[in-house]
Amino acid sequence: MPVIRPTLVRTLAAALTATAALALLAAFAAAAPPAPATPGDGRLTPALLFASGSFGRIPTQLAWSPDGKRLSYLWKEGAGTSLFSFDPATGKSEPLVRLADLSRAGAGTAGAAGNAGSHGEAPAAEAKEPALDEYRWSPRGDALVLASGGDLWLYSLAEHGLRRLTAAAGTEEDARFSPDGSRLAFVRGADLYLLDLASGRETALTTGGKEEVTLNGRTDWVYGEEIWNREPNGYWWSPDGSRIAYYQFDETPVAGYPIVDYSPKYPKVRWQKYPKAGEPNPRVRVGVVEVASGRTTWMAAAPEGGDDYLARVDWTPDGRGLAIQRLNRAQNRLDLLRCDPRDGRCLPLADETSSTWVNLGRDLQFLPDGRFLWGGETSGWRRLYLHAADGREIRPVTPEGWAEASLDGLLPGGRAVVTGYATAGMGAADRQVLAVSLDSDAPPQVLAGKPGWNEAKAVAPATGAWVASWSDADHPPRLAVMGPDGAEAALPSAPPVYDPALLPRWEMLMIDGPDGVKLPARLVRPAGLQAGRRYPGILFHYGGPASQEVRNAWTPRGAWHKLMAQRGFAVLTVDNRSSVFFGKRGEDRDYHRMGEGDLAAQLAGVDYLKSLGWVDTARLGLWGWSGGGTTTLLCLFQRPGVFRAGVAGAPVTDWTLYDSIYTERYLGLPKDDLEGYRASSPATYAAGLRDRLLLVHGTADDNVHPQNTIVLTAKLVDAQLPFEEAIYPAQKHGFRPDASRHLYERLTEFFERALGGPS
Repeated sequence: MPVIRPTLVRTLAAALTATAALALLAAFAAAAPPAPATPGDGRLTPALLFASGSFGRIPTQLAWSPDGKRLSYLWKEGAGTSLFSFDPATGKSEPLVRLADLSRAGAGTAGAAGNAGSHGEAPAAEAKEPALDEYRWSPRGDALVLASGGDLWLYSLAEHGLRRLTAAAGTEEDARFSPDGSRLAFVRGADLYLLDLASGRETALTTGGKEEVTLNGRTDWVYGEEIWNREPNGYWWSPDGSRIAYYQFDETPVAGYPIVDYSPKYPKVRWQKYPKAGEPNPRVRVGVVEVASGRTTWMAAAPEGGDDYLARVDWTPDGRGLAIQRLNRAQNRLDLLRCDPRDGRCLPLADETSSTWVNLGRDLQFLPDGRFLWGGETSGWRRLYLHAADGREIRPVTPEGWAEASLDGLLPGGRAVVTGYATAGMGAADRQVLAVSLDSDAPPQVLAGKPGWNEAKAVAPATGAWVASWSDADHPPRLAVMGPDGAEAALPSAPPVYDPALLPRWEMLMIDGPDGVKLPARLVRPAGLQAGRRYPGILFHYGGPASQEVRNAWTPRGAWHKLMAQRGFAVLTVDNRSSVFFGKRGEDRDYHRMGEGDLAAQLAGVDYLKSLGWVDTARLGLWGWSGGGTTTLLCLFQRPGVFRAGVAGAPVTDWTLYDSIYTERYLGLPKDDLEGYRASSPATYAAGLRDRLLLVHGTADDNVHPQNTIVLTAKLVDAQLPFEEAIYPAQKHGFRPDASRHLYERLTEFFERALGGPS
């Protein structure tokens, strides 16, 4: 494991006391409103936690105007959202578009976009309007395109008015301006379209798109989930606007899974194309369409009929090359290719290989002179490297002993903004934001290093301004705009409906783990802890490679854990030896055998709770969601009697039932390692259940299908074992707020019934 050089430690420590860090602290202090009085007696309830605005409000979907002088954002008003603009020079915000404006424009009365004013609640009538889903700035900075209710709208800053752009059947999405701002590309259905803004003329750039068959300009489910993290990334304008690169997915080889809506008298079925581990993936290729002619040239980025993933697509700055990152199906080789958009020929530029798997990043950035930044983990930790235009690696630009989490943007003067963490000890529990030099060995400048979770939410390359986000385990997020000169401006916010300062606090810990290794953990003690009394405990976890739940950051789930502390429970979270705290070499422990390290970490947590003396370790519960639900089942089934009760939410119970990209990354193909799949799947050990179990799943979960819970249920029934089950109709992998409130009320009741209170 790399160790931070002492000189770097001193440099970073000194930087934290510098002007920029002090300015950031001042900005956060200015952004923090007075804490409100906590309702009632100060005790949290699930109803309070899931009330509207419970956790407070901060701006979302932050975006700088091209000149970097205005920051736009969405602000929740009533039941909907509105678009605002913030001027860092004056510290003032003004509304640009409210939902009622879209209704007026849709009725043919495009006009002013609402009254300028403060962030008061929108009129009640606006609460029934369609949502304002997303927006983008035009390259000239004179307009924004908005998506709402499945249609597109154009807002002109000069005219302060709206124009409806589309009203056709179907949904228009992922609208993007051409580089000169005169045209819009967008996706309708399964094809890519072009809209000329001056004439209003639409042109289909692709044809033949059909749901569940051929997708043009958008991703399928598994790419959207595992490759692009649910962000729309299906096409890319060339720098000169003459071409568009786009994905084409042939989904015919992929089997379908039925998502059932049980609410009608005769349930409705929607078939989802979902490649499971070892099954055929969609066939994917990247084409480049000439906007003027509509002719597509296909890139020879992968063998025809092969299983490679075309995972990333970027234009080079001169527009003469298309960079495609190709990941083989085994995911142990990542090639960066340079393709010629004129004839489709592709040549290797750089690569990364691994004896296990290669993690795919979002940190390829070309520089104007053809050089590029690209992250890699050959050192055991992710670092950002500078490459020459021919692909040759020049040097690392992030410091040794510090891991890159994200490349956030470029600053004037040849610097990059990077978010990451120290690799030693509990360094990964916090995040820092650095500015690193691309052209010299100058030490990094700490832009945000206050203890807690610092992030750069938006960077303006034109000016060097950026948006700093900070929270810690006991304080909700705050946002501030940081100028290139260190000046700060607080962004609007609304406080939580309760006072976080009155709640129990998290403690960050290192506890003894297997083989003498220290494991990161965090603990919240029962409120009013009294000597001589014994308290029940709950362990929360996720597990698996690169996981992290021990973080010095605010989460809504962490607030519910504080609720349980108010009710007399100790709550402990422990991360395993394959978590981010141990780098890529730690992750590799899970290769072809998942779950063993997760179990060992939770058993270490049990030993730690025993050492406290005041925890009744005969009354322990544990729970988790998704991968955490999987870990819960493994712990209960393989170590009966250690935990009295567990909750498994949306768990993977048999890894052959989960998607190809995620599962095969760690376990390979089932045909090559059936024993690894069997040993890693909770369903294998279902007969070992001896403790209380609550299984939770939503019927519309298109990520971890409810099939997982049904398969496990059958095994438990066959074994004549008692358990509880909570099925939530029409809920996906993440529940809606109303269902979440019900879920957490159910969890509260279950643990209080199963474990009891202080004794």
